[in-house]
Amino acid sequence: MTPVKDKELTEHMSKLLDMFTSARRAQSGSGMGFLGKNRSETKPRAAALVVELPTADAGSAESAIKAGADGLLFTWDGKDTEWLDTLKSVTEAAKASNESVVCGLHITGGWKTLERENLEQLKDQGISYVVLPFQAPASLLALHIKDVDLVVTVPMREGDMYPIFIRNLTAFDTIAAVQLDFGLANEAGKLTIEDVLQYRAVREAVRYPALLNVKAGMSEADAYTLTTLGVQAVVLTASDTDTKTRQQIKALRELLEKVHQDDKDSKTPSLKP
Repeated sequence: MTPVKDKELTEHMSKLLDMFTSARRAQSGSGMGFLGKNRSETKPRAAALVVELPTADAGSAESAIKAGADGLLFTWDGKDTEWLDTLKSVTEAAKASNESVVCGLHITGGWKTLERENLEQLKDQGISYVVLPFQAPASLLALHIKDVDLVVTVPMREGDMYPIFIRNLTAFDTIAAVQLDFGLANEAGKLTIEDVLQYRAVREAVRYPALLNVKAGMSEADAYTLTTLGVQAVVLTASDTDTKTRQQIKALRELLEKVHQDDKDSKTPSLKP
């Protein structure tokens, strides 16, 4: 019999954290039900792939998932409640393509009217996690919302004391992950060793799993540099057309697979006694 504690952990497992770990595991095409039988085999990757969609469009969501995205990220101003009804149909369409897809919501405002009840209702819209900026009320970090994870955006700032300052974020046990707003989308491959150490200092200070924004057409140099930051997921902003977005998702996914395989091949057994 499963112990009560283990059973509770299983029942309330974070879908976001599960997405992070699943990306590094190979998955066969077999599965239960109709969707499982039609699911293609997936290779392990260096990080999960999340696509940020500018609008709540069911067609674009399905297209991104079928192209290989592990998750979707939407943006909400915190005010337009009617838009949330539209969002529900979009997340349902995405999960019809892949039942394991994880959907998140970046909340940019509406703090005065945002309460526990609003966050709890988001899971009914198919949302598994919310992304909060530094400007969000600290009171939100005190809320334990069942089945909805909290992700905090961590910006990069100058100063030797910043890593020490940002480390205080680890005092909040309700945070499941962070989204690193390092502004590296267009220059990762050009970073010097000193640059990487500065970013790494901030990354180490926040000991949560991390998501990081990347650009389309990322080079191998960019990819290998970003892996030094220890991220669990990359976030790709959708292009202006579904066709372009599908091509970009496929290319990035293949690159993440290559980086993972190269990293695995480079780890040889130690000869030290």
